[in-house]
Amino acid sequence: MSDLDLNLLLALDMLLAECSVTRAAQRLGLSSSAMSRTLTRLRAVTGDPLLVRAGRGLVPTPRAMEMRDQVHGLTRDAKAILRPQVSDVDMASVKGTFTVRASPSFMEWLSGPVVMAVTQLAPHLCLRFEARPQKDAQPLREGTVELDIGLPGTSAPEIRTRFLFRDTYVGVVRAGHPILASQKVTVQSFAAFSHVLALQEGDGIELLTRELESSGLERRITVIVPGYPDAMRIACRSELIAVVPRSCLGSERLGGSTSELISFDLPAPLPRFHISAMWHPRMDSDPVHRCLRNCIISVCQEAFPFEER
Repeated sequence: MSDLDLNLLLALDMLLAECSVTRAAQRLGLSSSAMSRTLTRLRAVTGDPLLVRAGRGLVPTPRAMEMRDQVHGLTRDAKAILRPQVSDVDMASVKGTFTVRASPSFMEWLSGPVVMAVTQLAPHLCLRFEARPQKDAQPLREGTVELDIGLPGTSAPEIRTRFLFRDTYVGVVRAGHPILASQKVTVQSFAAFSHVLALQEGDGIELLTRELESSGLERRITVIVPGYPDAMRIACRSELIAVVPRSCLGSERLGGSTSELISFDLPAPLPRFHISAMWHPRMDSDPVHRCLRNCIISVCQEAFPFEER
């Protein structure tokens, strides 16, 4: 036991989480060849292949699947034990990776200011952004995501939340679009033009859809794209209308806004919605996590102050 290398535990956790030597190496800041050698050592130590070839990828063996949760728990506990207490934290010397899950619109406007603030606070930290495809709390529970930014979900009541700002949906078109000729956009004029739909929208404007249907109208969708930034780029260079959160237009506090697009109030009142930061209670009192999340939350709240919503 005196020759046991506890770094193998961290490597095993990454390999079982990613089922990929390349991705595990990237998360640990190693080369693929170094991670491959580590996998060979792990196979020798455990007496099990752990990951085996299946087509072009790797799949875990039954033994690997059995130990995956236990390995992750041990790794998490070891990090917590070895992390300094609040009074001893020197953020300038903190190393590792802090993963933030956010929407493409967040990446468009806020990732830059967040990176600058975090880099000043913890220059040796790697800030990792992941796409937020849905309201899934499992990555927070598993510890693969440290901070989640977006609409709060209801599937995980234990998740901690912090209000960032209020947002609302608006219509956007290119400057000079015919719909801007009238002072007020009606359901009739809104439905008279073709639209670009962002799948990210989901059920966000369901009330507007019902309002159109009650008038015997509907949105004529001619283009469908994954996210709001894609919809805005298309609307900016066409006659199509896009519906996006107002925050997607940027903020003067961020150094400018999308001047090529003109926003207008939608012809049916939609409730405002909250954008929040979320994390697992396991990390609530962790000094490094608290310092980093407060830094990121502060950037978001300064960019979109509550009073402006």
